[in-house]
Amino acid sequence: MKQFDSIICIAQTSWKGDFQKAVVQLMTELSARHRVLFVDYLYTVKDLAQGIAGRQDIPVRNILHLNNPLSKITTEHGGELYVWSPPVMLPINWLAARSHDQVLHWNTDRLISGLRDVMRRLNMHRPLVINAFNPVIGLPLLGKLNECATIYYCFDEISVVGDWMSRHGQRYEDAYIRRVDGVIATSEALKQDKSALQPNTFCVKNGANFELFNQTRQLAQQQPPVKPVVGYLGSADNRVDIDIMEYCARTMPDVEFQFIGEVHEPKLPERLDSFPNVTFIPPRQPADLPPILAKLSVGLIPFVCNKHTYTIYPLKINEYLAAGLPVVSTPFSILDDFAGIIELADTPESFAQAIRRALADKDPQRIQERVHTAQANSWERRAHEFEAAIQQIPKAWRQEQPA
Repeated sequence: MKQFDSIICIAQTSWKGDFQKAVVQLMTELSARHRVLFVDYLYTVKDLAQGIAGRQDIPVRNILHLNNPLSKITTEHGGELYVWSPPVMLPINWLAARSHDQVLHWNTDRLISGLRDVMRRLNMHRPLVINAFNPVIGLPLLGKLNECATIYYCFDEISVVGDWMSRHGQRYEDAYIRRVDGVIATSEALKQDKSALQPNTFCVKNGANFELFNQTRQLAQQQPPVKPVVGYLGSADNRVDIDIMEYCARTMPDVEFQFIGEVHEPKLPERLDSFPNVTFIPPRQPADLPPILAKLSVGLIPFVCNKHTYTIYPLKINEYLAAGLPVVSTPFSILDDFAGIIELADTPESFAQAIRRALADKDPQRIQERVHTAQANSWERRAHEFEAAIQQIPKAWRQEQPA
């Protein structure tokens, strides 16, 4: 049997939060069979100041290491998973290239020192490093943890994700991809793009926390929706096609439109707040989502079609389907996996018509088809696909020595 010593995941996201995170879900599943150390978000001095002032919800005591920075997480699989809060870093994204690179070495040295200490405490000797969309810290970290191999887990187009990464991310990502042992991307479009730099590139798409979102079915059966409500779950940012949503809100006054989650695009409430049938619901913890989704009749993915969205395989598509909901989406990406399962429409008029068809789509067999599709795309299945991809990267696996 082939096996690696442990997994160290360095992510560009925090472990906790108000929404489902692909890397958190994936590491939770992998911990059922592997020891996992999750390196929490690399907070900076700027973040710390915001947190102390109460302007940002961040774990101040953890960042300052006033609490034990290493905690063991109890998962439903009974696996061995640890989350470590790294020391506070200096903010460098705003710096010019030369200054950025100089300060980056200081940040990296602090991270390496702390990580080596944690590895000694956990008896991790030859880990597999999975870098989840943070090539800036990943490049100078290569070869510093006695790792057997490094995999870059790429789930977005780095050149268009915002100032926090796009300023320096592109130049680091290109160099990083060439030097890592493999890349696992979350969409076919990303795989095609990254394989030009790294031949060991594979696609493992996002999944769904099937058991959680499937709870919606039972809740909806106990108390069916009393009025047509269609909803968008997740961060509402510049990916949302506001023209489509404004047209639907204006021409479908009998339908309530809900946005469930954080709103990062100010134009969205500016243009939609005047409609009485549009509601913005603050973000909820994942466990609190099924009762909210149970009140929906349709799930929406009204994304604009551009270079950024073309690389996306959205988490929410399988979450809606696990809930048994019909889905209406724009054809923003390669969605061939869902042919015949979801409605696709690319204009405001056709999108509104698709919503009307989806509202009438209550056939039990169709509902079951949606649920079965989501079940086949669960995070449990994705974790096995991820392992299968790793097995094709020679350095990531060693032959286990006989006892």
